[in-house]
Amino acid sequence: MLAILKKEINSFFASPIGYLVIAIFLLLNSLFLWLFKGEFNILDYGFADLSSFFLLAPWILIFLIPAVTMRSFSDEKKQGTLELLLTKPISHLNIVLGKYFGAFILILIALLPTLLYVYTVYQLGNPVGNLDVGSTLGSYFGLLFLIASYTAIGVFASTLSDNQIVAFITSVFLCFLFYIGFEGIADFTSSNLVDQLGMSSHYKSMSRGVLDTRDIIYFLSITILFLMLTKLNLTKESR
Repeated sequence: MLAILKKEINSFFASPIGYLVIAIFLLLNSLFLWLFKGEFNILDYGFADLSSFFLLAPWILIFLIPAVTMRSFSDEKKQGTLELLLTKPISHLNIVLGKYFGAFILILIALLPTLLYVYTVYQLGNPVGNLDVGSTLGSYFGLLFLIASYTAIGVFASTLSDNQIVAFITSVFLCFLFYIGFEGIADFTSSNLVDQLGMSSHYKSMSRGVLDTRDIIYFLSITILFLMLTKLNLTKESR
């Protein structure tokens, strides 16, 4: 697994994709949070608060993570190297985990510089330090679990086709469905059960600084479910 993980990380940074992902994520967030006028602008908001960032980030990641994961298995299929990879003395689960953690770590690297936003807002507070640290930490934890789920969905989508664009569109659709789709259906049907199937309600709960085990179990369940589906697809490919 570690060999595949290292290979994935190296391939990301051997080509422009790794640097582009980090640059685009930081650029888009910075533009919306500090420069563009609108509801996400922190300076216009008037409060020492990072809620704008945590509202915006999931939407950017819906497109960014599929752009990272779309090549995970679809590229292997297209080049004809997937069959070779599956014959190596490594379990299918370890192959999936290697690909998964490679993409997950890249997104985490992109997320790390956003801690500068925390420091900036902390210093801008009046008085200095007037920032709800508990809520900010909870929001970061929620974002980490959201990234974990998005990445698992993206890796799964990449096993469905040898076309990266198809994998990208499928992944965006599934991420969108799980993040906001179920919430929309719940609003239409007035069903709290359907709302609980979506990521948005669990993410918002964690963003309030409350780490409920139900929210953590939900995100872990989604992540494990899609990793198992990915493994199942690989098993079918090897037959």
